[in-house]
This record gives sequence, structure tokens and C-alpha cells, in this order.
Amino acid sequence: MNLILWRHAEAEELPGALGLSRNADLQRPLTRRGHKQADVSAAWLRAHLPAGARLVCSPALRTRETAAALRENAEILPDLAPGADVSSVLAAIDWPQGTEYTVLVGHQPWLGRLASLLLAGSEMNWSVRKSGIWWLSGRTRESESQVVLRAVINPEFL
Repeated sequence: MNLILWRHAEAEELPGALGLSRNADLQRPLTRRGHKQADVSAAWLRAHLPAGARLVCSPALRTRETAAALRENAEILPDLAPGADVSSVLAAIDWPQGTEYTVLVGHQPWLGRLASLLLAGSEMNWSVRKSGIWWLSGRTRESESQVVLRAVINPEFL
């Protein structure tokens, strides 16, 4: 399985007390810069993904807008919301048995924790840049399951 982790692009900040509201947080749209970041990252993904790749995102507006830069038909999974638990995310996407190519649009800190768990074997607070892409592949070599880091792409380098 190829798992492509894609952090949502830059989103609007919430003013003052609204920053404490979960519902308000879920409604934060991308900034103009965020739309540009998403477009650039989506162009790179389109050039490298097969047409039938699964596209999933959290219910947050900023992840839906990021995913829409790639395609309009993203699958929205509540288990990918901000603050998600890494084990719930893995179950929601059926790692490692799921679709051969899955693009997962999500949030920090769980994206970084997911990457560290798959690559290093434990959850650590790794940072994934806004609109950054981490391409991981699961494989078996000599009867051992492995995860390979195929690419790390940040929009400022595209």
C-alpha cells in the first residue's frame, strides 16, 4: 500500500475566544496563500499518482479545500478530525491492507505522529509542513513488513 500523507494548506486563524471552539475550528477556510500551496502540491500529486487513488480527508473545511485542489470527490472520514488518535486513523484507512494508493489529507500533530509510528516504530512529534506531502510505501522483504519513505515534498520546493 502506498500511503500519501498530505497536511492541509495554510488556513485562516481564528480570532480570540473563537479559537477555543471546536465547531469554529472545523470551519476555518484556506487563505489565498493556502489555496496556492494546495494547487502546487496537487499538481505534483497528479503527475505521480494513478487515476484511481483513494482520496480521504477530515471533516474540517481546510482539509476538504486542500483535497479539492486534487479532485472534488474526497471521502470525508470523521476519524481524521483534528486531535485524532493515530490508531483510529490507521483503522479508518485500513492500513496496510487498504487501497493500493491512498492520499490522506489531515492535521498536525497526528500526521507527524503517524509518520513516526510507521517509519520509526513509535509515536513522536514529527513536523509535517503545511501542504507538505510524505509518501510512504508498505512492503514485505525477506518475510519482514517494512515501510519505505518514498518522498517528502514541501510546496516551497515545487
